[in-house]
Amino acid sequence: MSMKKIVLLFCMLSLSFGFSQNEALFNEATELYNNGEYSVAIENYKEIVENGEHSAALYFNLGNCYYKLNSIGPSIYYYEKALLLDPHNREIQNNLAFAQNMRLDAIEEVPTTGVSKIYKSVVGLLSYNQWAYLAVGLVFLFVLAYMAYYFLRPANQKRAAFISSMLSLALCAVSVLMAYLGYQQYKNDDPAIVFEKEVNVSSEPNTNSSTIFTIHEGTKVNILDELDDWKRIRIADGQTGWLLSDNIKSLKDF
Repeated sequence: MSMKKIVLLFCMLSLSFGFSQNEALFNEATELYNNGEYSVAIENYKEIVENGEHSAALYFNLGNCYYKLNSIGPSIYYYEKALLLDPHNREIQNNLAFAQNMRLDAIEEVPTTGVSKIYKSVVGLLSYNQWAYLAVGLVFLFVLAYMAYYFLRPANQKRAAFISSMLSLALCAVSVLMAYLGYQQYKNDDPAIVFEKEVNVSSEPNTNSSTIFTIHEGTKVNILDELDDWKRIRIADGQTGWLLSDNIKSLKDF
């Protein structure tokens, strides 16, 4: 057996063993959760995360464990992570709403216009990766339809093939645009959750600057910038300020 085959076989065996181990840990953690041993279940779930596995079910279960322990910040944090991986899951949305009701902060979101809502809903129909895959599929469809147009003889079939090819090309262009807009939106959106009981948000990134507002555990913020150990954040009502990086935990740290 060649060295390449040995390495490939070793990698496959390692992946298989890792998957089996994670599955066993997940099942054991679920049983622990059902028995009310939430802290021990958390250790198992976190070990799976450390093994490199990320899934909506895994983070959802972690959120449930922390919710049962009345840990506001971690429960919201893991529900939000689960929602990033499965944004249309109603069960995750409902549990997240229950956890958010435990927060001290009730921040009113900046109202959005009807056009902005439509824009976000259209771009958010698919992730930017899914829009890109759709664009690739439409390219293949365009090529097939154009080949059919070239080889077919009957006029009505050629017309149908030509229209199909042009429609595929137009939809491909739209999908590429949506993928680009979705990616820009993803880049500009850098959410994080406050983990400290109370955090003073400062006007400048230093300990001598004045406090402009205070937020509490479980509040969701958006990271705008960073400087040394400080991060500039924005909350839902549009207010911005600086806080120490250790006070929050990014949701996109997969």
